[in-house]
Amino acid sequence: MSRFLQAGDACIVAQHQPALVLDYARSRDLAPRTILAGTGMDDVQAPDAQQAISPTEYLQLLANVAAGLKSPETSFMLGQQMLPGHFGALSHALMHAHSLREAIALLVRFQMQLCPLLSPRFREEGGLGVLYWTDSFGAGQQRGFLVEMHMTAMSAMCRWLSGERLPWRYCFNRTPPRYTEQHEVHLGEQLRFHCHLDAMLIDAAWLDRPWPRANAMAAAVARRTVDAANARSGQPSGQPGQRSLLCALYDYLLEHIRSAPTLEQCAIQFGVSPATLKRHLARHGSHFQAELDQVRAHVALHLFHGGRHDNDAVARHLGFHDANNFRRSFKRWTGMTPMLLRQSLDAYRLQSGDTSAII
Repeated sequence: MSRFLQAGDACIVAQHQPALVLDYARSRDLAPRTILAGTGMDDVQAPDAQQAISPTEYLQLLANVAAGLKSPETSFMLGQQMLPGHFGALSHALMHAHSLREAIALLVRFQMQLCPLLSPRFREEGGLGVLYWTDSFGAGQQRGFLVEMHMTAMSAMCRWLSGERLPWRYCFNRTPPRYTEQHEVHLGEQLRFHCHLDAMLIDAAWLDRPWPRANAMAAAVARRTVDAANARSGQPSGQPGQRSLLCALYDYLLEHIRSAPTLEQCAIQFGVSPATLKRHLARHGSHFQAELDQVRAHVALHLFHGGRHDNDAVARHLGFHDANNFRRSFKRWTGMTPMLLRQSLDAYRLQSGDTSAII
């Protein structure tokens, strides 16, 4: 289990994302004691160059700033400055990316350095690019704040590097906030709530459109520098570095979802006992069934896209031998039956003229 990062591991460089949060809080005259409580840091002016904090401490820092400022724009303002960031060669690689596809590939590959608290995942199908986010360390009640922050970061970076506002559509796995003014200002009006993924959608034609700031030579040099740094730290060239336990479990479940993976099988794969894996998940505010249900729900949504699979086909794909059992499980995962979901998607397509709505 030591090869997977957990919420209490000091793995986030204090001078990276936390420093940006500290700088924003300081610019809003938030008291240092308020900012730093429970974060493991003792200097709001300049974090120690050698210091790393844990995801739990970084989440506490964000919670402190949000509570101290009491502003609905905090998550969006923090997102505005999050990417490309100031992470040396990695930020340079992002700044000189040739296209949206290349930028997304870097974001996914180097998730722990660029956006450690949420894991970006990408798929392309039916003329649509889908960038969606899963929890890396157990965000709990801060999940909504983080989603707003990360979606704003991606949108702002793309607007800067492409020279135009890309036509993203945003799906939120939550009820609508009382007011959506900040969402509309920072993200636009293409917002949809009551979804079952936190996702950004864009027509695939935008993925390979060249960006004016691209510099192939500079990007290649930056990527080689990142690979060299990984090699010096013992990480094989071309590999993204360590993953969080929740990310690794999601990946394993996604790969083996058709064989109905069990807690015992996952524990063997991760080199621990089932009881130990359960304890680790509990420390992240989760449990095995919740993680399995999340992956099953995501795969089911993918298969229902476009009406290409009926209930029986999706049930078989997910290892259910009884369609009625699948229907009950799907309702538990999403709050609605598969039929109601398909009807909802059809209604949304007719209303919006969008033939690619999937969430």
